[in-house]
Amino acid sequence: MRQKFADYWKQASADWNYIFRNELRNIFKDQGILIFFFLVPLAYPLLYSFIYTNEVVREVPVAVVDDSRSTTSREYLRNVDATPDVRIAAHCKDMDEAKATIRRRDTYGIIHVPDDFSKRLARGEQTQVSIYTDMSGLLYYKALLVANTEASLVMNARIKTALAGNTTAEQDRVTAYPIAYESVSLYNPQDGFATFLIPAVLVLIIQQTLLLGVGIAAGTAREGNRFRELMPVDRHYTGLLRIVLGKGAAYLLVYLPISVYVLGVVPHLFRLNQIGSPGQLALFAVPYLLACIFFAMSVSLVLRHRETCIMVIVFTSLPLLFISGVSWPGAAVPDFWKAVSCLFPSTPGINGFLKINNMGGTVQDLSFEWHALWTQAVVYFFLTCWGYRHAIVASRRRYIARYRRLRARHIASAQSRTMNGTLPDEAAAAGPQ
Repeated sequence: MRQKFADYWKQASADWNYIFRNELRNIFKDQGILIFFFLVPLAYPLLYSFIYTNEVVREVPVAVVDDSRSTTSREYLRNVDATPDVRIAAHCKDMDEAKATIRRRDTYGIIHVPDDFSKRLARGEQTQVSIYTDMSGLLYYKALLVANTEASLVMNARIKTALAGNTTAEQDRVTAYPIAYESVSLYNPQDGFATFLIPAVLVLIIQQTLLLGVGIAAGTAREGNRFRELMPVDRHYTGLLRIVLGKGAAYLLVYLPISVYVLGVVPHLFRLNQIGSPGQLALFAVPYLLACIFFAMSVSLVLRHRETCIMVIVFTSLPLLFISGVSWPGAAVPDFWKAVSCLFPSTPGINGFLKINNMGGTVQDLSFEWHALWTQAVVYFFLTCWGYRHAIVASRRRYIARYRRLRARHIASAQSRTMNGTLPDEAAAAGPQ
């Protein structure tokens, strides 16, 4: 009994080792898999980070329509132009001319100063400045609004101080700013777009490239098989756990250094916000990688061709980013799409990575994401095992059925040859009567 048990584990270990090495060999000899396992994870993070490396939009060109043409209006516009967010690119005589600059994409906004701007201020009345923004880009709106807000606050403080008739500088300061406030941007000190978006994209890249690479590997296995089966006819591909764990270990070995590069090196190269502990990130990355690997292996069971995974998976990247709760507030995502997002490891992966990397949290602080990833890893592992077992059983049945058909055809052919060979002999033996 003990000898049988030892022989079983020896054979299981040999089969696992064979499957593991064979899967690595298939990865490194397939150009399509190499592109999605190495080139895309290495190049795409750099591409996205380079695009958003400026973090914020500066010097947005705007057009000005100054109907007041007074000293006060010119002072206001100089204050707007002095901000880092806006650059006055055109002075227009009317709104039609200003609208034409937006249509030509020379400017992205309009500042309109009314003709009674200076008169109303001189009479101690409230006045207004109208701003119009090209809302095809929300960052243009933010830049124009911030610049005009800062310029109006400075002018408001000067006007209130002049009307107060104070005698000391302290009184002027209290009059100008009776409530002192300080704006603190938590977890994104630059108020930058890259710090906000790039970490989520990096986590999503790992899942999507794994889906594409594993899908191509499954499609290649089917196309290279004479009977279009996922499992090859090989004595080593017999144990279910050996197959799943052997393939999974190969993918894990490849993606461990890729994950270190994507989640650790790229944010450091572009000086993105990194206040989390490397140890906590490593603890979190393990269940995320396992969930992504077994999720990819589960999806690959339904892919029949190499090209299918590209058509099916690539278009899901943007929707997965939207429903993850990062690019759009999670509280505003409909309940149905929240439920759909829970099927993908990227949703808890993105939110958990942000809490650790950008907010300095620990695994204990994100118990929901931590347990969600382990749950997904276990569920998709058993789903993969069930799918591979079904594929193995169905493959064996088809092989047996095909063998029986070939055997029956061979027997029928042999019988036919036998009958064709004996009939002439019998006729010769009978001879002429």
